[in-house]
Amino acid sequence: MKTVKISFLSFLFIVIAHTGFSQAVKKEAFKVAGECGMCKKKIEAAAKDAGATYAVWNVDSKELKVKYKTASANTAKIQQGIAAIGYDTPGFKATEAAYNDLHECCKYDRTAADCCEGGTCKADHSCCENGECSKDTACCEVGAGDADCCKKV
Repeated sequence: MKTVKISFLSFLFIVIAHTGFSQAVKKEAFKVAGECGMCKKKIEAAAKDAGATYAVWNVDSKELKVKYKTASANTAKIQQGIAAIGYDTPGFKATEAAYNDLHECCKYDRTAADCCEGGTCKADHSCCENGECSKDTACCEVGAGDADCCKKV
């Protein structure tokens, strides 16, 4: 009887351990528009609400680093959650209503993000893959990042 109990508990432990470790954790980083410490709190909270297990936004670089379990979240879901509260991401642009609801100190310059419309560049802009736009194509040059990072006009 003792052997049966020990075998059962061992089996149960293995199943629980396997379930916990079988969920892959993915790390990503992407730009999120914002301005201040208040933005930092909101962006990180929105990322976590959307499924990130870890989220840290750098006010200076505007880069958000996230970790999430692939079984319950993905980058698109996280970016969409952030855009829903008013902050533009590479994959999703916040609605005007959400942007207008931001505190005055949190309102960032949206003109740079507006050079792209549906993944297509406006006028003479080149849109870089990281969501930042530029009138020159220096970001496309070999050695300045990925050679294929821009969509040329």
